[in-house]
Amino acid sequence: MNRFKLSPLVIAMMALGTNANAEAPADKDMERISVYGQHNELILNSGTATKSDMDLIEIPAAIVVVSKELIDQQGATDLQEILNNISGLNQAGNNYGIGDNLVIRGLGVSYTYDGMYAGGGLGNSYNPTRSMTNVESIEVLKGPATGLYGIGAAGGIINLVEKKPQREAAYHLRASAGSWDSQQVMLDATGPVTDHLAYRLVGNYEKSDGYRGLSDERTELYSTFLLDNIDNHALTLSAAYIDDSVQIDSIGHPVRILNHDSINGNPNDWTALVNDSDADGDGVLGIQLSDAQRQQLADSIVATDGFQPFDLGNGAVISPLSSPNKGEELRVKLKSEWQINDETRLIQQLQYRDYESQFVRQTGAFNYVYWNRSGEINANPRAPLVIDDVLYPYAARRQEYRRQYSDEQSLQYFADLQIKWQWLGMDGEHLISANYEDRDMSVKSWSIYDADGTSAENAVPYILDIRNPNWPTGSFDDYAPSLRSNYDKNVKAAGISIQEVIYFTDSLTGRFGGAYTELEQTYQHKGTDRSPLATEEADTDDSGFTYNLGLNYRITPEIAVFANASKGRTAYSILGSISSSETDNRPDSESESIDLGVRFTALNEELIGSVVWFDTRRINLRYNNPLFNDNPNDAEFNIDVPQYFYNDEDKTRGVEFDLNLAISETFSMNANATYQDAELIRNSNRGTSTPVSGPVKGIPEKFASVWTNYRDQLFGLPGELNASLGLTYEDERSVNSTGFGLPVSALSSYSVWDAAFGYEHKNWQVKVNLNNIFDKTYYSKAMFLGGLPGEGRNAKVTFDYNF
Repeated sequence: MNRFKLSPLVIAMMALGTNANAEAPADKDMERISVYGQHNELILNSGTATKSDMDLIEIPAAIVVVSKELIDQQGATDLQEILNNISGLNQAGNNYGIGDNLVIRGLGVSYTYDGMYAGGGLGNSYNPTRSMTNVESIEVLKGPATGLYGIGAAGGIINLVEKKPQREAAYHLRASAGSWDSQQVMLDATGPVTDHLAYRLVGNYEKSDGYRGLSDERTELYSTFLLDNIDNHALTLSAAYIDDSVQIDSIGHPVRILNHDSINGNPNDWTALVNDSDADGDGVLGIQLSDAQRQQLADSIVATDGFQPFDLGNGAVISPLSSPNKGEELRVKLKSEWQINDETRLIQQLQYRDYESQFVRQTGAFNYVYWNRSGEINANPRAPLVIDDVLYPYAARRQEYRRQYSDEQSLQYFADLQIKWQWLGMDGEHLISANYEDRDMSVKSWSIYDADGTSAENAVPYILDIRNPNWPTGSFDDYAPSLRSNYDKNVKAAGISIQEVIYFTDSLTGRFGGAYTELEQTYQHKGTDRSPLATEEADTDDSGFTYNLGLNYRITPEIAVFANASKGRTAYSILGSISSSETDNRPDSESESIDLGVRFTALNEELIGSVVWFDTRRINLRYNNPLFNDNPNDAEFNIDVPQYFYNDEDKTRGVEFDLNLAISETFSMNANATYQDAELIRNSNRGTSTPVSGPVKGIPEKFASVWTNYRDQLFGLPGELNASLGLTYEDERSVNSTGFGLPVSALSSYSVWDAAFGYEHKNWQVKVNLNNIFDKTYYSKAMFLGGLPGEGRNAKVTFDYNF
C-alpha cells in the first residue's frame, strides 16, 4: 500500500508554476472539480485544519468548510454574515455588540488566520470585527484543539484562510452600493515579480450609515510576498493593517423588568400592583405609589413584558454620548516552508500582532416596572422612576456609560515537523509541533452614571421614556468620569505536541495526539479612583496534558464513520484578575469533547455531508465555598475547608448536520441544521442537594439554514444568469436573568428569507443581494437583558471586474 500524496507545499509550487487566477471566471473547457474535491482541496492546500495530508473523508473530526464562492454569492463582508453556513456556530449570549463574540456548541471560540492567532478570548471587552476581504475560505474545527493550535477555547477553532500570491498576473476590482448609504471599493492584485517571487496586494474601503444608525467604516490593506522554488524552500512574508470604526448598541430592545412571580393577580389590574408594606419587618420600604400611579403603571404593561424585549421599532437606546468602537490592527507574519525530502517537511511561522480599540458604550439603562426583590417591593433604585410625584413608567434607570481603551500585543511562534513513514504495510505521518505565545494586554475603563450611581451634581440625566429618549447633551467628559479599571495582564504559553496519523488500511485511519502545555499569567492593578494605589504584580501558572484520539472507518468509498475524543486547556480568563492573596496557583480552564459522526458523499462526489453527535463541555470552573470564612471576628470563622471548588461546568450536547451539493454547473446548495442542549451546570456544594442547571443565554435549541444557487445561459444571452435563495430558522433563545427578576425571558424564534440575482459575462459580473425579503422583525443577538434587532429589508448591488 502506497498512499503518499503530494504535500500542500508541493501542490502550491506546482500551482504557482502554472496558472492560478482564483478571481477570474472559470474556464468552461477545464475539467470540473466535484464539490467533495473542492472542499478536500481547500483542506489540503491550507494545511491547517488537521496539519496532515488526510483527505476530508478520512478525518475523524467534525470539520466544516465554507468556500469563497459561497461567501461571494451571499455578499458577506464580515465573519458574522457567514454564521448561517455552519452548524453549531452562533452569536454568544450576554452580547454587548462589540466585534465578533461567537460560540461553537454554546462554548467559546478561538480565531486564527492560517493557523495563527487572530484575537479572541476577550469576551465583551475588545473584539475586532473580522472582514472577509482577504479571506479565501473558512475552516471550522469543532471541539478542543490545543495540540494543533496552542491554547484555545472549548468550542473550537475558526480558521480564516487568507488569499495567497499567484504566478499569473491578475487583477480584481469590486465596487458595491446599497441600503443605508452603504459603499465599498476593493482592488485585489497578484502576479510575479521575478521567477521566484510573487506578490498579492489587497486594498478595501467600505462605509455604511447602518440599520438603526449602527454605522461602520473600514479601511484595509493586505500585502503578501512569496519567495519559492529555492532549494525546496518557500518563504512568505505577509502584513495586514485594518482601521475600522463600528458603532455599538449594547442595549438593543430591552426586556422591561416585570417579575410576574411578584404579582398576585393580573398585572393589568392596578390593585394587584400592591405597594411594599415592610412585611419582612426589616424597616426598608419600597416606593409608595398612589392609586392613580398604580393605574398608570398597570396601563403601561403589555402581555410580553417580563417575557420578551419591548419593541422599540426602528428606534434605539443609543446615546449621543456613545462613540463607535475604533479599532486598529497590525499583523506581520513570516512563514518558512522547507520540503526536506519527499517524506519530511518543516513549517515555521512567526507572527506579531497589535490591536488597539477605544469606544464609549452605554450599559445598564434598566426599565423597572414591578419586582419583589428579597422581600422589598420596588425598592429604589430598582423601582419605577418617580420625580416630583410624577411617575415615568418607561424610564431607564441605573445608567452607566463606559469609555474603554484597550491594547493587546501578541507574539506567536509555531513549528511543525511532519514526517511520512511506512511500516508493516501501513502508512502514516508523524507530526511534532512546538509553540510559544506571549500576549500583553492593557485595559483602562472610565464610567459615568445617572443619579442612581453617583451623588455628583452633574450626573447623567435619567432617560424618562425609552420610546422617545431625552438624550444628555455635551460630551462624556462633562459628567465627571471615574477611572474604574486600570490594569496590565500578560499570558504566556509554551507547549509541545505529537500527532500520529496512521492509515491502518485503505478503510481505517486514525489520528492520535498529545500535548503538554504550560501557562503563566501575570496581573497588575495600576490604580483607580476607588483603589488609587498600584499593587504588586500577581502571578499564577499551571501546566497539563491534553489529547486527541480519533478513528475513522470507511464503510464504503462513499460513507465513513468516525469517533473522536479530545481534551483542551486555556487560561481560565484571558483578561481575568489574579489575586496576590491566593496561596495556590489557580488551575487552567479545561475542556472535553466526544464526537461520533458519519461523513458521506454521493452523486459522483457532487454531494458531501456529515451528521455528528457531540458532547462538548468546559470543566473545572471555579466558585467560592460558602462555608469558607477567613474573618477571625466572625462566629462562622472557618478556614479548615477549601476556599474554592472547581466542579462547575458548561456543557452542550446535540446533533449537527452539514450538506453541500452541486448538480453539474447549474445548481448548488448549502444546508445545515443543529439540535443542541446548552446548559450551565452549577454543582451542589453551594448547599443544594443536587446540581443546578439552566440554559446558556442566547443559544437556540434548534437552528437550520439552506442556501441554493442556480446559474445557466438563458434567453439567448451570451453570459450566465444566476439566482440564489436562502432561508434561515433560529429557535427561541433565553435572555433570562434571575438576578434581575426575569427568570423566563426569551427571544422568539424566527425565519428569514434572503435572495440574490446576477449576470456574469466573460470577465465581469453584476449582482444584487436582497436580504430579509419579507422585512421580518427579529432579533439577531441575545443581549444582556434584551435583543439586538436584526436588519430590516435591505439591498446591495455589487460589480466585479477581472482583468
